[in-house]
Amino acid sequence: MPIKITSVPRCLVLLSILFVFGCSSHKTPVTSHQNGNLSKAVQNGQNNGDDALDPLALSDREKGEGMNNGAVASSSNEKHDTVVKKERGDENQNLLDAALELTEASQEFWADGDVDGSIEALDEAYALILKADAGDNPKLSQEKEDIRFMISKRIMELYASRNAVVIGKSKEIPMTMNDHVEREIRQFQTVERDFFMESYKRSGRYREKMVKALKEAGLPEEISWLPLIESGFKSRALSRSRALGLWQFIPSTGYKFGLKRNSWIDERLDPAKATAAAIAYLKELHRIFGDWATVLAAYNCGEGNVGRAIRGQKINYLDNFWDLYERLPRETARYYPRFLAVLTILKDPGKYGFTLGEPDKPASYDMVTIERTIHLKSVADRLRISLAELTALNPELRHDATPDVPYALKVPSGKKDELLAAMDSMPKWSPPKSAYVVHHVRRGETLSLIALRYRTSIQRIMEANRMMRGHYIRVGQRLKIPVRSAT
Repeated sequence: MPIKITSVPRCLVLLSILFVFGCSSHKTPVTSHQNGNLSKAVQNGQNNGDDALDPLALSDREKGEGMNNGAVASSSNEKHDTVVKKERGDENQNLLDAALELTEASQEFWADGDVDGSIEALDEAYALILKADAGDNPKLSQEKEDIRFMISKRIMELYASRNAVVIGKSKEIPMTMNDHVEREIRQFQTVERDFFMESYKRSGRYREKMVKALKEAGLPEEISWLPLIESGFKSRALSRSRALGLWQFIPSTGYKFGLKRNSWIDERLDPAKATAAAIAYLKELHRIFGDWATVLAAYNCGEGNVGRAIRGQKINYLDNFWDLYERLPRETARYYPRFLAVLTILKDPGKYGFTLGEPDKPASYDMVTIERTIHLKSVADRLRISLAELTALNPELRHDATPDVPYALKVPSGKKDELLAAMDSMPKWSPPKSAYVVHHVRRGETLSLIALRYRTSIQRIMEANRMMRGHYIRVGQRLKIPVRSAT
């Protein structure tokens, strides 16, 4: 009866080979010219008798000739060895170079969602390093070990990803209708109706550029509606967790994706820059989780929290976000159904009782480089426009003033020349200087009580002390309390 051999995942076979091969010792093979010399010596011994191999039977003259001939042969063999080693070294280096290129190519396949192509490239790379003989060359040996380690690491990552996610299509957001989505639709139809209508109206200021950026990045344009549930399309929206702007970045995530923040500007508030950062973040999350339902949940509460919820299921999470739904924080669990509710209503507003008017038009503007600190109030007065109109064009300016370095200020179209003509006569502005007092936290105190006592805000205390959580203070802790002093 024939034995049936079941198939084994290719990546597990490769990992087994890696382990066995890594544990094996290297042996130096006998070279072909050494075998040839040995054969000749044996043959000479057979032709000349036993004495031919006995140095004691040779005369002194014969001994001298033998030594000279041996020296010439030895020199020739050494030259031959050098040439062979160089040729083999070049050949082995080429094999390792090709293996490294395939390993790097596998990463590109993975980034594009082609897991099979990535594994195939790693298979070919490992086949090449098996052919490469490092011998006693320490440089080649180290390079070979480095590539072997890199291949094994990549395969483990690929295998883990196959058990964690399903690779979804980056340009498609699957529409689902269930009890969770219907509940959010009713919410927008009733208690949040005004919020929905106002947010939709504001969306016109930003969505045109958002859609363009999303299309260029290869992401679904429907994501341009995400700020409706994030911030209501308010450029200066601030959440309880210190998330800021249209896309609601917390400081650390904003910094990770290139959004600058200092005493003058906060780029989380800049619509264009924050959109670019949000796209980069969403693309990274899609590479991790693969389907948009889980990606958006991770965007809301962080990839770490979602990853822990997935691991907590104790089963492979492959294709159903709704299995994960109950394990997520309530706000995050609502996030994706809420997003689907927005898309559903916008697809057929009349069906759900909405009559949507025209959204706001995007503002047109010119840019003027300002070399010194000027308050926007001075600029608005000189241009005969409202301060609100000017701050709406430049929401990233924290003090409503240009910073102490060259800054491209946005002004309404047609006002550029007027501002340039009045620039020299406009007063320089200096922000109020901040002073600090030290407060020792006492039993029963909270940040709100401390802020009230010193006539400051919780936000300023948290920023001064680089605090991530406003409720976490302990008795005896020293806090720097910012207080304003006269300039």
